[in-house]
Amino acid sequence: MHKVVVLTDSESATGFRLAGSEVVDTTPEQAVQTLERLVTEGDYGLIAVDQSLIPDPARAVERAMRGRDLPILLPIPSLQDAFSADQVDAKAYMGKLVRDTIGFDIKL
Repeated sequence: MHKVVVLTDSESATGFRLAGSEVVDTTPEQAVQTLERLVTEGDYGLIAVDQSLIPDPARAVERAMRGRDLPILLPIPSLQDAFSADQVDAKAYMGKLVRDTIGFDIKL
């Protein structure tokens, strides 16, 4: 059975760990090498990749993915993207993120 892992920076790693996700934290300098290692290990079916580390993960590890169906590489927005000056309305941002992910709005 394939596992799910989140590749992110150390600042965001704690939140994903608290949510129960397996996390590999890395630096921007080591991100592509770490992602290549995760892809070639073959243990993972889905790797969620922090876009602040690797904006286009599929392109970054194109060679390592050649001939493989898995893992699926899922770019996810970083904390900086969620709470930057461009995203002043965090509630609207999170609503859009949920709507884009599951296809409908959830209001509490």
